[in-house]
Amino acid sequence: MDFNIPQDIADYLDVLDQFIEDEIKPLEQQDDNIRFFDHRREWARTDFDNDGLPRPEWEALLKEAKRRADAAGHLRYALPEEFGGKNGTNLGMAIIREHFAKKGLGLHNDLQNEHSIVGNFPQILMLRDFARPDQKHLATAALEGKFLACFGLTEPDHGSDATHMETRAVRHKKDGKDGWLINGEKMWITGMHVATHIMLFCRTSGEDGDAKGITCLIIPARDPGVIIEEYMWTFNMPTDHPRLTLKDVWVPEDAVFGPPEGGLALAQHFVHENRIRQAASSVGAAMYCIEESVKYARERKPFGKALATNQAIQFPLVELATEAEMLRLLIFKTAWEMDQMSKPDVAIHLSDKVSMCNYRANRLCCNAADRAMQVHGGMGYSRHKPFEHIYRHHRRYRITEGSEEIQMRKVGGHLFGFMGPGKHGQPKGEKDAKGKSTEPTDFAVR
Repeated sequence: MDFNIPQDIADYLDVLDQFIEDEIKPLEQQDDNIRFFDHRREWARTDFDNDGLPRPEWEALLKEAKRRADAAGHLRYALPEEFGGKNGTNLGMAIIREHFAKKGLGLHNDLQNEHSIVGNFPQILMLRDFARPDQKHLATAALEGKFLACFGLTEPDHGSDATHMETRAVRHKKDGKDGWLINGEKMWITGMHVATHIMLFCRTSGEDGDAKGITCLIIPARDPGVIIEEYMWTFNMPTDHPRLTLKDVWVPEDAVFGPPEGGLALAQHFVHENRIRQAASSVGAAMYCIEESVKYARERKPFGKALATNQAIQFPLVELATEAEMLRLLIFKTAWEMDQMSKPDVAIHLSDKVSMCNYRANRLCCNAADRAMQVHGGMGYSRHKPFEHIYRHHRRYRITEGSEEIQMRKVGGHLFGFMGPGKHGQPKGEKDAKGKSTEPTDFAVR
């Protein structure tokens, strides 16, 4: 067994570090109004538009960072060569995401909107694997920024229970053309402020709770029937997550994307890759919080001696450092195992391990950020230090990529034989009064 980081990935981390020094850090100093990477960074009051959306100048800064990363060949690392990528592995992405997060906040890896100079592109692979021949051009358009589609799954009354969604699409002719008429509501539609389209999930047949009968339709984001009711302000402000009403939105038949009636396959398509990378980022951010706390505790000398000499300071950080080391190894091992399997096999054999990594890493990061605030005292609680923002961001992860309760239930299902390869004679799992499975469908709720 070899626990060393593969040499090619270790060498690539050095290349990325030099790129950050040469190209990204200078960007962070360009404009005092949008410098949120110094000690008084991010979300100052000047960083908001009146409606709470990020300022255009700030969005332009992120866009420029991505442009530079793409020109240098880094942005598409995880994509196949056919899309200009480097065929990056799950292990490679986990190592890079941990490495970036361990550096702390910066334009190389901005927490608020999932920006990174080594990008995550689930939508590109979704388009590659599910698009019809007449839709294949959308992957290229997406990489060029001409097709910006947000994900319309969650509803005001339905998050993790998305198979109960109430948005309906019914067959409807318009001007002699076959198509779909859509009515309903959606919520937490991240990126709607810049989107050109929505990948909208609707029930087109079946009953509430049926996995089959949900179809994905690509609709124009600026259709008159798409009404933005409000942008939902969050703990991790500002917001780009609106609540929408869909009122008599009509799209032609060719708006169907992916398998008709089988749209949930899209929602599940990249869930394991997203979760393992998110877990790696959470562990990296936790390690940053731990290391900064240790450094501060050695320097700070109340009552004439270093904080670090107090076991009340040492022991909580020891607990966090121990858990971080164990999780780091599990995440890298699981990512490596994912690279040895097909996607269907990962879903069968590793889904529980991915869930373990994700929910524990996200929780660890929140605990580490909270402890860092405590060790740093008043300054730790202020926005002169990054810990409160790290906490706010990673607290979201305990909900959005499948809540930790859903993920724990998946681990329990594998552990007790209700699902997975060790299923103990219950081919359809638990059932409700109508004879339907009560096991949760495994997808992110956003």
